[in-house]
Amino acid sequence: MTIAIPIDATQPQPPLRAGTIRRILRYARPHTPALCALLGIIIVEGLLGIIPPLLFQRIVDQGVLAGNGALITTLSLLAIAVLILSSAATLGMRWLSAQIGQNLIFRLRADVFAHLQRLPIAFFTHNPGGALISRLSTDVTGAQGAISGVLPQVVSNLTGLAFVIGTMLYLSWPVALLALSLPPLLLLPARQMGRRMRRISHQRLEAVSDLTAFMTERLNVAGALLVRLYGHRDREHAAFTTYSARDRDLGVRIVLTGGIYSTVLMAVSSLSVVLVYWVGGHLALSGTLSVGTLIAFTALLARLYGPVTSLSTARVEVMTSIASFERIFEVLDEPVTVVEKPGAPPLPRDAADIEFDQVSFSYPPRRTLGTDPSASSSAPTPVLRHVSFRVRPGQKVAIVGPSGAGKSTIAGLVARLHDVDEGAVRIAGRDVREVSLESLRATVGVLTQDAHLFHDTIAANLRLAAPDATDEELIQACRAAQIWPLIESLPEGLQTVVGDRGYRLSGGEKQRLAIARLLLKAPTIVVLDEATAHLDTESEAAVQHALTHALRGRTMLVIAHRLSTVRDADLILVLDQGRIVERGTHEELLTAGGLYALLCRTQLATDEDLAPR
Repeated sequence: MTIAIPIDATQPQPPLRAGTIRRILRYARPHTPALCALLGIIIVEGLLGIIPPLLFQRIVDQGVLAGNGALITTLSLLAIAVLILSSAATLGMRWLSAQIGQNLIFRLRADVFAHLQRLPIAFFTHNPGGALISRLSTDVTGAQGAISGVLPQVVSNLTGLAFVIGTMLYLSWPVALLALSLPPLLLLPARQMGRRMRRISHQRLEAVSDLTAFMTERLNVAGALLVRLYGHRDREHAAFTTYSARDRDLGVRIVLTGGIYSTVLMAVSSLSVVLVYWVGGHLALSGTLSVGTLIAFTALLARLYGPVTSLSTARVEVMTSIASFERIFEVLDEPVTVVEKPGAPPLPRDAADIEFDQVSFSYPPRRTLGTDPSASSSAPTPVLRHVSFRVRPGQKVAIVGPSGAGKSTIAGLVARLHDVDEGAVRIAGRDVREVSLESLRATVGVLTQDAHLFHDTIAANLRLAAPDATDEELIQACRAAQIWPLIESLPEGLQTVVGDRGYRLSGGEKQRLAIARLLLKAPTIVVLDEATAHLDTESEAAVQHALTHALRGRTMLVIAHRLSTVRDADLILVLDQGRIVERGTHEELLTAGGLYALLCRTQLATDEDLAPR
């Protein structure tokens, strides 16, 4: 089985977005002093470039033909000095260009990464991680070429071209006009090639993004395990080959398109040299043109068609860089839905109560990166409808209900991963939209069903919550989470690398490590979002034991699927289709015989697990 991915280089090219050039210049503005220095060196290098041909003219006419050996030596040494200075100027150009380019890459990546961290979680569910990595790597690298590569190159070529043409006209304007008659013929094909290259470049960037996304999803523990379990290695290889082949074919198209123009350009350049030798040779024979001048002309021709070649392909390179910039700006243009109010005050350190006041919420329509937010015609479906409840300090409140009822959405709203559409979420009587995000995240700790761990040591994963925590504090948190005996038994202890996504640990072990991480954060409010949903009975019991001891006295909001884990809650809220339909204790709700009792029977709970005490 293969994936058909058509390649159509004739499709209409996407129009240049309004304001793109202005935004690019905004990124170049901090580098203005370095760019000015670079342009100054470019001008000096251009002037130095025309001196050797003029020296060659004098060496031949006044040295060789006149038999003046001393002048030959003097002019040759001068030519060597000029070449050394020119080489130094070229080296300086490359150094400054590299400085500008790398600083631009640094700033672009920093801005994109910072913006990605502020985007809603829904954005990451709609866009594959590999595509985002491609924007941070391939596109950023391509974009920096516009500032550090193409811009200096264009200025250098224009400067060099002006000096060369002026010198050629000074030496012999008839021969100069002859040499300059052919380059204008290349302008029209250069424009057409530029348009074609921009189309193909856009497609190539998309192909690289798709390939990176495919590899990122497969080249991790979960992806590799899934492929092996289902035995589709041949199919996966075929899919990878298809994505890779598309990238290859587009790469060939880019090289071929540029190669056709370069070949034509070289042919025209060679033809110009032949014409200069032909006409200039006859002029030299008639005495109208000196031999030294003819040699100087041929040397200048080499410096004429170099800039012409670069300028003709500069449009292609500019369009390619602009395509990269546009893809980066697509990320930066993604709307941030959770914005901190300027000067927002922090929450009190002892903030420990939660209030939902007539909260309604809908997730935005799904869309992929770069699409117009207004293009979606579907109205968002409400997830929560006028939900109201309160969790008092030190109280344990559980929220239960069927799948899709909106339970996890409530957890996200408490931590302000989303903002409500109507109503308000308050902590310590303050609307979460009116307080600083830093204090909110310090107050609210969330433990999800997927205890994600980075491919790093246990200590590094724990210090994500408290970067300055000592080893002793890490040990105390692990003891409280009932995970220290396991860590202590490992040969490297806290320095043990947990593997990709923590795959070296069991589900229960990862969850207890996540509890230790939560304890290091020391929040006054704890939200448990299906924290034991994926665990077996033994692991669940161990985690529940750890939670009971570690989180005693804290305000707890428990989102639960297994009802046996919430029977001791002070209050149970039953959510259905975004509304609270029942509330009470475990015994009260069982006695009422409503949805909660039905859910208990559906789970086939034993009398010991869920029956009234």
